[in-house]
Amino acid sequence: MNQPLAERLRPKTLDDYISQSHLVGDKGSLTQSIKQGLIPSLIFWGPPGTGKTTLANIIAETSGRPFYTLSAISSGVKDVRDVINKAKQSGGLFTAKNPILFIDEIHRFSKSQQDSLLQAVEKGWVTLIGATTENPSFEVIPALLSRCQVYILNSFDKNDLETLLKRAIEKDDIISQKNIKLDETEALLRLSGGDARKLLNIFELIISSFNTDDITITNDIVLQKVQNNTVRYDKTGEQHYDIISAFIKSIRGSDPNAAVYWLARMIEGGEDVKFIARRLLILASEDIGNANPTALVIANSTFQAVSTIGYPESRIILSQCATYLACSAKSNASYLAINNAQQLVKETGDLSVPLSVRNAPTKLMKELGYGENYQYAHNHENNFANQEFMPEDIKNTKLYDPGNNTRENTLRDFLKKRWKDKYNY
Repeated sequence: MNQPLAERLRPKTLDDYISQSHLVGDKGSLTQSIKQGLIPSLIFWGPPGTGKTTLANIIAETSGRPFYTLSAISSGVKDVRDVINKAKQSGGLFTAKNPILFIDEIHRFSKSQQDSLLQAVEKGWVTLIGATTENPSFEVIPALLSRCQVYILNSFDKNDLETLLKRAIEKDDIISQKNIKLDETEALLRLSGGDARKLLNIFELIISSFNTDDITITNDIVLQKVQNNTVRYDKTGEQHYDIISAFIKSIRGSDPNAAVYWLARMIEGGEDVKFIARRLLILASEDIGNANPTALVIANSTFQAVSTIGYPESRIILSQCATYLACSAKSNASYLAINNAQQLVKETGDLSVPLSVRNAPTKLMKELGYGENYQYAHNHENNFANQEFMPEDIKNTKLYDPGNNTRENTLRDFLKKRWKDKYNY
């Protein structure tokens, strides 16, 4: 039986590797490390089909190290320990050529499974390369994350995907025997969602459906051939990102009906409950914020609840939270405020903290004026003293502008009564 096209075209060297030039291009952050064989333990984070496994294989091949691989879906603590023992026996005790342990979908490992890797990584018995489609800050335990460098892989762009198609037509042993003309590629690229593996799988499906060796690819032909294969929710592919986007935008747009529809699509597709709850938690702050501070409390309670309960009961809790957030007043004022503040910091650099609000734990600091003229708010009427907290160069700068809703209008009145015309509230 023939290997899938994506496997047949899998690059074996960096020269054949497509995309991720920020990592493995001429000036890539990993290029010299790979060529010199000085590989730290690392985690590749990126969408499906962006070359995480391929890059791990190339690193192992280029460095000449023993290569062990585990899938987090099917491996347990015993499997991890068995591989570590093999790695130690194969020479892992000298760090120049310590074996590489590649773990696919490392975010699926439990805490105990990740704990079992710590000593081996710390002692240098293995160089760990993990691959994940989820944010490692949430899914990898801090102790392991601190021992690894995290590298982000991006979805393939249009040029990368078209290069892949041309490579398949020109170099694949099977497809190169046919006379294939690419009249249009838009539908192929759109359906791939930047996933190289998905693109090649779709392309191979289309080519194999023809009874002739003379094939012309158009957008209509692509859609006709694959329309029955894109109905199901794919939680590791393009629909994963499209549907969570539709879900979030429905809540932001105050439409609880659309919100629960997209929620149902994810639930029926087996989406991770924590992934959904995390997005609700972010939305509660980004899109509702101080217009209804209770939204963040509800979303946080939802995250804690579904993390404990799981399916099927979590669907009810997620539905309650989604509909509550959809029906809430909206404000992105807090989100805009931190964006404005970060931009200001980038533009102005590390400005000095005003002496009056500096900490003064020592006698010398007090003598230098640290904390001098600071007015303790609680000693003043309404617990407020009109003083300057910003650096001199940016004083009077307004970064938070309350939204136009009942709760934030109250905040605006509060600020205006105290600061008068200072911030123009």
